[in-house]
Amino acid sequence: MPVEVITADITTLAVDAIVNAANERMLGGGGVDGAIHRAAGPKLLAACRAIPEVRPGIRCPTGEARLTPGFDLPAKFILHTVGPVWHGGDQGEAELLAACYVNCLQLAAEHEIHSIAFPAISTGVYGYPVAQAAAVAAEVVRQSHLDVKLVCFDYNVEQAYRAAIEE
Repeated sequence: MPVEVITADITTLAVDAIVNAANERMLGGGGVDGAIHRAAGPKLLAACRAIPEVRPGIRCPTGEARLTPGFDLPAKFILHTVGPVWHGGDQGEAELLAACYVNCLQLAAEHEIHSIAFPAISTGVYGYPVAQAAAVAAEVVRQSHLDVKLVCFDYNVEQAYRAAIEE
C-alpha cells in the first residue's frame, strides 16, 4: 500500500491505531506524548500504569512497543514506542529507530490493525536529525502491507518525510 505523508494533529485521525512517541516510563510527557495523553483522557494514564515495568521505572525500553486502547481518541488503539535519543549517529540510533517502526507494525499485525499513523519519532526533544529519521522510517514502512500515514508536525518535516518516501 502507498504511504501517505501529511501534516496534521495525530490525535484527530480516524485510523485503527496511532503511534505515541513515548518515554520509557509511559506516563505522559511533552510533545506528541503529552498531546496524546491529554486527548485520550485519564484512562490512558491508568492503562499505562497497568503495564508491568521490565526494569525499575521502565515499561517500554527504547525500540520496543506496547499497546493500549485509544480511549477518547478516534483511533481504537495507541501503540507506544520509545525512540532513541540522538548522540551523533554512532550509538545504534538508526537500528533503534527502525526497531520502533518494525515493532509497531508487528504489534499492529498481531492485533489486526489495518491503518496506522506514525509521528516523526525522535525528531523533537530527542534531537534525531529529521532527514535521517525520515530515511529510516521510509525504509521500514515501505515494506508494510498496512495503510500507513506518516504524520508530521510542520511543513519542513513533511517535506523531509515526503522526499524520503519518494526516493
